[in-house]
Order: sequence, then C-alpha cells, then structure tokens
Amino acid sequence: MAGGARHPGLRSSHDRVVHGIGSAIVAGAFAQGGTLPSEELLLERFAVSRTVLREAFKTLAAKGLVVARTRVGMRVCPRQQWNLFDADVLAWHVGEGVESRLREELADFRLAMEPAAAALAARHATPAQIAQMRGLIAAMGEPGLSRLDFARADLALHKLIGQASGNRLMAGTEAVIETALFAAFTLSSPVDDAAEHQASLRGHAAIVEAIAARDGVAAAEAVCGVIRHGQQRIDAVEQREGEIRNHEG
Repeated sequence: MAGGARHPGLRSSHDRVVHGIGSAIVAGAFAQGGTLPSEELLLERFAVSRTVLREAFKTLAAKGLVVARTRVGMRVCPRQQWNLFDADVLAWHVGEGVESRLREELADFRLAMEPAAAALAARHATPAQIAQMRGLIAAMGEPGLSRLDFARADLALHKLIGQASGNRLMAGTEAVIETALFAAFTLSSPVDDAAEHQASLRGHAAIVEAIAARDGVAAAEAVCGVIRHGQQRIDAVEQREGEIRNHEG
C-alpha cells in the first residue's frame, strides 16, 4: 500500500491517513473481515501521532469501512456495509475503475431519482435556470468537443436539473454521486460518433424543453430515455473492449 505517500489534494495528516487506508480497503489490499495492520506499523507507515491515527479510524468507521474489535484491533467491514453515499468511499471506488455492477447500480439509482427531479424542475425551475440548461445543451453540441468536455457539460446539466427541482435532498444526492456520474458520462460520451452525438443532444434537449414547457411527465420520460441510451452506449463499449481482449488473447 502506498498510503504513506503524500497526496497534494489532501489538506492534513488526518486526511492523508484516511485516504491511504480507505482507498487501500476499497482496492482490496485489506481483506473484508480481516484486520488492519497494527497501530505501530501504521504509525510508522504514515509518520503521524497515535491521536491522528485513532481519529482517522473513527472517520473510517463512520464511512462503514472498519469497526473496532476488543483485543483484535480494527476489522475491515464487509463490502455491503460500506457507505456508498459517502463522497470519499464512492471516489475510491471510481479510482479503481467503475466496474459493471457499480455502473448498473448507478443507472438503476438514477432511474429511480432523476425522473422525479426533472418532473419537479418542470414546476420549479426559474427562467434563469432554464436559460442555463439551454446554454449547456449548446455547449454539448459544440463541434470538436472532447469526451471530457462533453461529460463536464452533461454533468453540469444533470446537477442543474437537481438544483432546479427545489428539493434539497435530490440536489444534494447529485453532488454526492458526482464522481461516479462523471466517470460514467465520460465512458458513455457519444462525441466519437456523429449520429450518437446528435441522438444524445436530442435526448437532453427534450428534457430541457419539457421543463421549459412545465410538462413534468414529458421531462421524466425524457430523462429515462437519456439514462437508458447512455447505459446502452456503455454496454456497447464494454462489448467492443471484450471482443478486442478475446482477439488479442
């Protein structure tokens, strides 16, 4: 585990320890149900005080990754106990690659939440928010757009719809799963195929225009179509990559 390495984006020793141990757990460096190395080894590895290490343990426990066991130490929790609504835990998963199960779960979650958010946005979106949405549609249609730039505009649009819903929980959830959404949007980006690019633009534009028309039913249906279309593109990418691996093997 390269947990002792310093990460420029981490603000404190506490953050560095939490990131080092947490990301290693998600990566499988420590077996579920097994114990972490002793405090002495971790103190040496991270070069921090015992107080900092124990505070990091508390943070990791709050994320559902570890639990203290008397005379045993810190035990790694089973994966089903990990809190995927924790931004760090989700980011560590994405850092290991958005595996197919997580992508499918993300799509299912979005189908359960985003249509309702779009329907609410059709009731509550302000003229300024609708203008912003239309601006993002225009940005997504720019010629020569990179996959990353398309994904950024796509993410910004979906976050804005969540904000326009007027529901703070929905808007907050979009922010929590932002890392996973961006990874999925990058993978499903249609900009390398002109026909797919146009189809994606039409789908997203349909959401915005339904919101502008205050048609919640149409907005919800359009969101469902966009999510399913994106998942189909991801499935196609996976199939092509699998065929390439089989051919090379």
